[in-house]
Amino acid sequence: MMNRNLKGLLDRIGEEYKPMILKGSRHYLEVRVGEQAQKLGVADLEERYKYSCVIVPLKAPQKGMKVRIDGRTFVNYAEHASGIAFPGHIAREAGRSFKRFIPNDSMICNFT
Repeated sequence: MMNRNLKGLLDRIGEEYKPMILKGSRHYLEVRVGEQAQKLGVADLEERYKYSCVIVPLKAPQKGMKVRIDGRTFVNYAEHASGIAFPGHIAREAGRSFKRFIPNDSMICNFT
């Protein structure tokens, strides 16, 4: 069953971060799905995805702390057409088929 609100939220996140995205990048930013749902006023998704994150592959490293993460952390992640990636269960709940996300062997999370 497709969750239109979730699909719309993923589309919106991809659009918001579009200028920063570079598919295949080693550097990435984590964006909390619940916080984005709150900004858009989608209450049913805010609590449900409170601890879920979308990753945004970055064109360039950001200022701030960076942490190296094993790319295997992102096994079963799906890639949105915009380039953002998210856990497979979110893709299934959005009700769309997405391309499999292929991370680098090691990824670098940027905290800003």
